[in-house]
Amino acid sequence: MLTVLAPAKLNLTLEVLAKRPDGFHEIRSVIQTVNLCDSLHFQLSQNIEFKFNVPNLIPEESLVSKVASLLQEATGCAKGATIEINKRIPLLSGLGGDSSDAAATLRGLNKLWGLGLSPGELLELASRLGSDVAFFVYGGTAVVKGRGEMVTLLPPLPHMWVVVMMPPLPRMLGKTARLYARLKAGHYTDGQITDRLVALLTGGGEVTSSSLFNVFEGVALDSFTGLGEYWQQFLKAGAQQVHLAGSGPALFALAKDKAQAEKIYGHLQQQGLESYLTDTLAAIEEVE
Repeated sequence: MLTVLAPAKLNLTLEVLAKRPDGFHEIRSVIQTVNLCDSLHFQLSQNIEFKFNVPNLIPEESLVSKVASLLQEATGCAKGATIEINKRIPLLSGLGGDSSDAAATLRGLNKLWGLGLSPGELLELASRLGSDVAFFVYGGTAVVKGRGEMVTLLPPLPHMWVVVMMPPLPRMLGKTARLYARLKAGHYTDGQITDRLVALLTGGGEVTSSSLFNVFEGVALDSFTGLGEYWQQFLKAGAQQVHLAGSGPALFALAKDKAQAEKIYGHLQQQGLESYLTDTLAAIEEVE
């Protein structure tokens, strides 16, 4: 059996520069993987079969269902596989779980089927699946451009502790498209916030919460009813600053040390809120 980990991600910056003629948005973002992972297990089989540990999760609604057929079409491979996906990343949270699972499936089947595709070839296939999938081919710390398919690796973010909180709000299909639709021209920026963080990382400077930015924070409170209440609970738990994870509704806070992170996490747990104590992940592990 082959095992591949699929980590969650945080957008440390997420800027929208403009709406493109193709209907997508031009973005600039620094993305970071964190040690909150789904695990995928692969075995050779005659057919393609998916098994999830989450009840009522329909494979056809996940990007992973598209990966096998894409690889077979691109390489002519006729092998099959049973893919067991153990979800730990919350669904529809803004943490990139489905995109990460898709990239992990690309990497896992590449190994299982002996395809020998290079990272560059996997990146090209990933860009056909979704905007975040390309980033997860590499993981670690990277800046992405275009609609997310242009990935440039950065020096690793200095190790930081992270507390993630998943507010108990209804999960919304198509939420990212809804948030984009709410953006006005005044929400667009020119990429300089991301450029400053890239310069900070390449120069070995200290990354603080004040370096972070997410354009969707300008419209998220109106999009997710009740989100503001949980944002305040997170702050009352001891977080200095709280940030939206991607398109949300998950929230996160950076902590200087483990003790501070544990204190915040403990307060959220006492309130019965779904939360995770994790840390930054410098690189995605090789396929085992």
